[in-house]
Amino acid sequence: MRTPARNEARDTVAFPGLQHVALTVSDLERSTRWYAALFGAEPVLDEDEEGGRFHHTVFALDGGMLFGLHTHQGRESGEPFSEERTGLDHVGFAVGSHAELEQWAQKLTELGIAHEGVKKAHYGSGVSFRDPDNIALEFFTGPE
Repeated sequence: MRTPARNEARDTVAFPGLQHVALTVSDLERSTRWYAALFGAEPVLDEDEEGGRFHHTVFALDGGMLFGLHTHQGRESGEPFSEERTGLDHVGFAVGSHAELEQWAQKLTELGIAHEGVKKAHYGSGVSFRDPDNIALEFFTGPE
């Protein structure tokens, strides 16, 4: 059996990291306030998309990552988020250590954001929580 030829272009180009995440929300004003409190920062962009199909509010996070909130001018389904529906399961934010994870759990508590504390597994530890649209979010660190 013959081995397929290597794709030289693919072999020389590393797969890129994530540059941004954009979530559709039901109430942009409410979600903007909520995420501003979580991130400890105000959005860097808040405008209608050029073609008018959606409005986006964007936060700049450390490491060059952008986090966007979208509203589709009333065309949203109106259904609450469910990770059991095809599409997004959750968004995970990387933290550097278990101690930092504990600090984030404390910050969530201070912000009044419900969570169940740090959960440990053999592949790492995380703190899971949800935004105002029930979108699943997590702070995560690898095993120590």
